[in-house]
Amino acid sequence: MSDLEVWLTIIALGCATAATRSSFWLVGQRISIPTRVQGMLRYAPSCALAAIIGPDLLLDPAGVVSVGIHNYKLFAGIAAGAYYLIRKSMLETIIFGMLAYTALRLLLA
Repeated sequence: MSDLEVWLTIIALGCATAATRSSFWLVGQRISIPTRVQGMLRYAPSCALAAIIGPDLLLDPAGVVSVGIHNYKLFAGIAAGAYYLIRKSMLETIIFGMLAYTALRLLLA
C-alpha cells in the first residue's frame, strides 16, 4: 500500500466518522428516537465492552479458546467481576483485576 493510499484511507475514514457522529446534530429535533430504542441504547456501552473484553479473556495468543488452568486472564477477569459485584467501584475493580492477573502470572508461571 502506497503512502497516497494510506492517506486517502485515513481521510475517508475520518469523513465517515464525522458524518455518522454529526448526523444527529444535523437533523436536530426533526427525528425523535422511540422510548423503547432509547432504553435499548442504555445497554450499548456494556455490550461493546463485553465484545472487547470477552475474546481477550477466552482466547490464547494463537486464537484458540482456552478455559484451562493456565488462562490467567480468565481467572483474573472472574475475580475482578466478583470484586465489582461486592464493591461497585470501577477504578478499584480495574486495579484489583490487574493485581490479580499479575499475581497469577508471577506466582503460577
